Amino acid sequence: MWSTNSTEKFYRIPEGKGPHSVGCTDLMTENAVEGSFLRLYYPAYDATDIEEARWIPDKEYYQGLSDFLNMYRVVGERLFHYYVGSVTCPAKSNAAFKPGEKYPLLVFSHGLGAFRTIYSAICIEMASQGFIVAAVEHRDESASATYYCKRRSVSESQEESPPNMEKEWIYYRKLKTGEEERCLRHKQVQQRAQECIKALNLILRINSGEEVTNVLHSDFDWNSLKDSVDTSRIAVMGHSFGGATVIESLSKEIRFRCGIALDVWMLPVGDDIYQNSVQQPLLFINSEKFQWAENILKIKKLISNDTNKKMITIKGSVHQSFPDFTFVSGGIIARFFKLKGEIDPNEAIDISNHASLAFLQKHLSLKKDFDQWDSLVDGIGPNVIPGTNIDTSPAEPE
Repeated sequence: MWSTNSTEKFYRIPEGKGPHSVGCTDLMTENAVEGSFLRLYYPAYDATDIEEARWIPDKEYYQGLSDFLNMYRVVGERLFHYYVGSVTCPAKSNAAFKPGEKYPLLVFSHGLGAFRTIYSAICIEMASQGFIVAAVEHRDESASATYYCKRRSVSESQEESPPNMEKEWIYYRKLKTGEEERCLRHKQVQQRAQECIKALNLILRINSGEEVTNVLHSDFDWNSLKDSVDTSRIAVMGHSFGGATVIESLSKEIRFRCGIALDVWMLPVGDDIYQNSVQQPLLFINSEKFQWAENILKIKKLISNDTNKKMITIKGSVHQSFPDFTFVSGGIIARFFKLKGEIDPNEAIDISNHASLAFLQKHLSLKKDFDQWDSLVDGIGPNVIPGTNIDTSPAEPE
């Protein structure tokens, strides 16, 4: 049951379609739970001799996913190990960064029960098109699992890497009996926005040449990023709870020039946000099957009459059309967990990525050819519609 060699031959996370090879590396700063933790995807030198990064890097993430899905950990860990244990993402682990131009920066926020590695299809595509992407792992107890490193006492010290450090795991926190969800999620989204801003500040410090200690001790040369970020072209992007995090981050941080919210969950967004506190352009890319009237009305309220705020819907898509699980799951598993919609997963992610790139080109003033997909931002093209498929008109009195 533990053999996984056959799995990856059939199911594969799509490679980036842009001109750049892609590398990825993990960065965790000091200050324990208060520090930053992210996976960086970046344009890299082509390196055929370097292995691809593991998609889910620790068994504790399987345990966290099991908790989130209300499965017994021992069952869930075996299932995940069997089905996705050998899956890699098409980015080379710690590959040398490719300097020579200034790349725009994109900060990515994951959804509820997710973590930093499982939106790699989106992040890798963006990096292949010339973005540096910082995928944050949130420590607000909304991730399935995450961790920070703490120093081990001398008596506990083992010959492990890194020396004298141990992982302190933080698992997904379920709602307590009688707890109001909106209150918890609003508190969490504020922490998430601060973590996105922290990640932004961290990358800009590295860009300025500041030495940053990575407690994970990888082989990646962080000094190679010096003067490689276009500090005037920064955006934020996220899925579901991460979409709410995008909105909160835009309202708090003007250096994010625009945002992209993928199938946003609006419940965590505070009432104050609707009072003109998001000035930047914002693109909502929705799936057909996830949204409902109350959520859509909140999106419309935020958009108001701002022509730089747009909403489109991808036909035949589901909420899980954006994370990577849609690519690595077979038919039975995919149907059971609603990981695939009626549309081909590769087509759905292409529509989302192309619309995102066109939107980013316009609002970050990029000199690329992403404007070939401008019509998608207006909801024009195969399998995309402008606005929403959800009826938000008031019910007729009987």
